[in-house]
Amino acid sequence: MSSTRGTFPIAKKKWGLQMERLNLANNAAANQTEPAVRPTLTVVPALQKSERMPFTIRIVRDDAGLQKAVSIRRSAYGRHLPEFAEKMTIEPSDWDRGTAVLLAESKLDGAPLGTMRIQTNAYGPLAVEQSVRLPEHLATSRLAEATRLGVSGGMVGRVVKVALCKALWMFCELHEIDYMVITARTPLDREYEAMLFKDVFGAGEFLPMSHVGGLPHRVLAKDVAAARQRWEEARHPLFNYMVHTHHPDIDLHSVDLSFDWEPVRCPEAPLMAYGR
Repeated sequence: MSSTRGTFPIAKKKWGLQMERLNLANNAAANQTEPAVRPTLTVVPALQKSERMPFTIRIVRDDAGLQKAVSIRRSAYGRHLPEFAEKMTIEPSDWDRGTAVLLAESKLDGAPLGTMRIQTNAYGPLAVEQSVRLPEHLATSRLAEATRLGVSGGMVGRVVKVALCKALWMFCELHEIDYMVITARTPLDREYEAMLFKDVFGAGEFLPMSHVGGLPHRVLAKDVAAARQRWEEARHPLFNYMVHTHHPDIDLHSVDLSFDWEPVRCPEAPLMAYGR
């Protein structure tokens, strides 16, 4: 990524019911073992509605934004790993090429509400590959790993977490990623399972992650191209939110073009622009 790179009222009843129904789709999709198949042409249904949120999600482009991300990381990790949280700071990987740090901020006062780091394997192996060897169908695919997820506490944090997960999927579609990959401790792993992520290794298997102090995590993945269909087939409670709702407050535009996998150059373009 280029180096140029609160609280609020919400409809608690609506979001509460939505989150409570999340686990209904826990076992709805079959295990994925085949390589991701990206269709040559995808017909996307027209968006049914546009919905504003009381917060925004953007890609961090400067140190000030990254400091906000670190502050919410400390707060979130401090609830479970206080000693680790105290040592958290800006990490070199936050600025790596092919990496984006998402930041959710309150519209009310600009306070950080959530963050997620997305690392692609465009320029190097994923963080999880320091601890495990991924299966062939993943190792040869375009991947994006979500790490350093942190949100504020309470209902607000639950809403922000779902929005960050949507932003992750949108980012992966935008950059033609084949699989989203995550590692999760218990009980957070159940939340990703409810979003139809599937175990990369044995069902429900936890593996020690040497790159995060040996803590046991499940490794899960999700086929980006098949996500729409699987959400719909499972009648997932978040299907309309994820697929048929436009959220203009999620802005994934970046001044950094290093995410492009196969840059296409056209020397004649400047001349064509002037009719030459």
